[in-house]
Amino acid sequence: MRPEEEEGLDDTVSRLKSVISQSLRYGVAEGRAERDVTPALRGAMKPVHGGHRAAITAPLKVGEVLRAVDGYGGDPVTGYALRMLPNVFIRPGELRNAEWAEFDLAGGMWRFPAGRMKMKNPHAVPLATQVRELLYDLQELTGTGRLLFPGRRSKDRPISAVTLTAGLRRMGFSTEEICPHGFRTTASTPLNEKGYPADWIERQLALRERNGVRAAYNRAEWLQERIRMTQEWPDCLDGLKAEWPLRGLSWPWPDRCRPWAEFPPCEVLYSEKGVKQTLTGLLP
Repeated sequence: MRPEEEEGLDDTVSRLKSVISQSLRYGVAEGRAERDVTPALRGAMKPVHGGHRAAITAPLKVGEVLRAVDGYGGDPVTGYALRMLPNVFIRPGELRNAEWAEFDLAGGMWRFPAGRMKMKNPHAVPLATQVRELLYDLQELTGTGRLLFPGRRSKDRPISAVTLTAGLRRMGFSTEEICPHGFRTTASTPLNEKGYPADWIERQLALRERNGVRAAYNRAEWLQERIRMTQEWPDCLDGLKAEWPLRGLSWPWPDRCRPWAEFPPCEVLYSEKGVKQTLTGLLP
């Protein structure tokens, strides 16, 4: 359970502990185990707290993290994973288990099958130019295998959940500052503040729709809109790294990036037959 604990997967840790406890109790009943040891883990495992995972959202600190990641001196495969993570909005586990067969590098798209996603829905991730360049370089290291990020001991198993966390700690960033999952917040917070429609951001994050009625009707992928957004975000990060620390108090959005907040929010009209979405004015 340690790797899941280090990655901040509190729900997974809780479920694993429950399954282990049930298995051990069954073993006791069958005479194959002496006792259920999980109660003794209460002081050994980190307490589960509610709230958000550690994330950095201040431009000055984000620039520091990005520059440190670019200069990562550990395992090259881990370095590529850490460099991709801030740019693609996905969960660390989804990144670690990535397979080359899921990628269309020429078309700039990463397509997840439903079984690979936390919400069990297929998902498409547009790939920015910067991400594709990283992937082309990574192909020279791992492109002959199935996995993008194979572990050192076996090419058929991905790097462990603790690997990305250990990489951040190696660079000097504490548990209270940031965790791998926190890069999703690092991206979504300034994008929301910039005024990008929440629909685009939440779809890119592959989040579950909170409104049950809306979820029943809304099947929009916002793909064309997300293609633009997911290119403007890495461009912003590049500007932040290039101008750091001089440009540490604000986000250096590209000049072509429109102030989305100037436009009214998308109108979404529900009916028994489906959903009508009005996007007038949002795209050039």
